[in-house]
Amino acid sequence: MIDRLIDKIEKTGNPSVVGLDPVYEMIPANIRKEMLDSYGKTPKAVAEMFIAFNKGLIGALCDIAPAVKPQIAMYEKYGLEGVRAYIETASYAKEKGMVVIGDLKRGDIATTAAAYAAHIGGVTVEGEAFDLWNEDAVTLNPYMGFDGIEPFIKPCNDLDKGIFVLVKTSNPSSADVQDIEAPGGPLFERVAALVAEWGKLAMGGKGYSRVGAVVGATYKEQGEKLRKMMPSTFFLVPGYGAQGGKGSDIKGFFGPDGRGCIVNSSRGIIAAYKNDRKYSDADFADAARNAALKMKGDIAG
Repeated sequence: MIDRLIDKIEKTGNPSVVGLDPVYEMIPANIRKEMLDSYGKTPKAVAEMFIAFNKGLIGALCDIAPAVKPQIAMYEKYGLEGVRAYIETASYAKEKGMVVIGDLKRGDIATTAAAYAAHIGGVTVEGEAFDLWNEDAVTLNPYMGFDGIEPFIKPCNDLDKGIFVLVKTSNPSSADVQDIEAPGGPLFERVAALVAEWGKLAMGGKGYSRVGAVVGATYKEQGEKLRKMMPSTFFLVPGYGAQGGKGSDIKGFFGPDGRGCIVNSSRGIIAAYKNDRKYSDADFADAARNAALKMKGDIAG
């Protein structure tokens, strides 16, 4: 997966991932009306809104952005219909050649961790295998240690999947826990050392592990230090755009080879039509494409 992601980034010249995190209020009015007229005021109507919205975005972005990152909570909020929308979104993105990073932030142990690992490992029923979630990688919480990570290592290697482990997240209160002083430095550095060690169990062919790290764009100095600590770890970088991160903040997050990093933007791209009066609701996909191209230029600049 990590080699495929690197290939997609190099093909598009764009180390960015689009966060498909829709909320009801974000859906263009014409799509809302169409689905409410068809399905009533129901969770199914919202699911169909999300699917139509996401397909429009994916169609406009698939040739310029290498990956999407749907946040599962936005979909689970609407129950089974929402989960269906999540799966259909992931499937459509894969059809369009995009890498799909499922933003789950799961973290548990034993049989529960093994069950969560089915997101990338699939399930088998009487000898028949099913990849139900259509994800290439997922995000994980490391708070329970290697017991919560180990079940994901096998599908990373056997099925060419990936994981991104939370190390230094972009939210301001991350410091309440992640910056607690531990032997040898703050806690996030201890987690980084563990992630780098776990990464040796699932190396790709281009110098980076299938075990990646989530490192926020809002922590420039910490990100630069983590790159030096984790030379073979690929970074998934949230916090760009709406949270304040800029392209200049993350130059030091990339490796000496210019690789090693993919930067996420969600609202700044998918809700771009709301922030520019020249775009109507019907032009939401064009607005997203323009925002994605601006982001590409900012990161490259």
